[in-house]
Amino acid sequence: MSIIEIENLSLSLNGKNILNGLNIDFWEGHIHAIVGPNGAGKSTLASTIMGLSGYRNFEGDVKLKGKSIKKLNLDERARKGITMAWQEPARYEGLTVEQFLKAGAKDKSNENIKSILSKVGLKPESYLKRAVDKTLSGGERKKVEIASILAMQPEFVMMDEPDSGIDVASLENIFNTIKILKENGSTIVLITHSLAVLKQADHAFLMCGGMILEKGAAEKIIPYFEGKCLPCPHINVPDENIFKGDN
Repeated sequence: MSIIEIENLSLSLNGKNILNGLNIDFWEGHIHAIVGPNGAGKSTLASTIMGLSGYRNFEGDVKLKGKSIKKLNLDERARKGITMAWQEPARYEGLTVEQFLKAGAKDKSNENIKSILSKVGLKPESYLKRAVDKTLSGGERKKVEIASILAMQPEFVMMDEPDSGIDVASLENIFNTIKILKENGSTIVLITHSLAVLKQADHAFLMCGGMILEKGAAEKIIPYFEGKCLPCPHINVPDENIFKGDN
């Protein structure tokens, strides 16, 4: 069953076509990955699904469990269980990590919040009273944001470059968190340039020029990371004899 359906989605920004007639089904309870070069439209697609300002004037439709959410704003979509972890996490001046996590948590108990922090690789005794501001590094804020998503237990979560700013030693904590989200019933979409992140997915899409060039099991997209390419309308259009992938 599809939780999010993208139907003939096209979007132009500043007079430039970014998304071009996309049709995508995100299957409920699966981990999906969206990969592709810079400018492919990956983050734009996520922003459109999320309903961000500036990404609402599109053609086509976005459906949640078969019902259009095109007219719903960001807050309304969030209340329906759609959320996103940004590549550059936000700062929340005046809020401690504990307050931030409890704000959206389904289980606001101290034990649960401490457990969630530990799962993303942060020691509760060192971070609960820390402010979610510039005193935290980008990597620390990334972990706090992912911890907040784990606490929220959303139905559908998109993660833009989940490994960005994360050291190698902590990456396994993030991957474990993604698995926990799936086990708890969330559908996850990973927007990534990383082969390691792609390998966490059950299913993947390869985007370029605002279109889907390939889709299937995550393993099917691995050749993209081996320097192979598919013909597409990108400014640097590959020669037609270059790797065309499996049909």
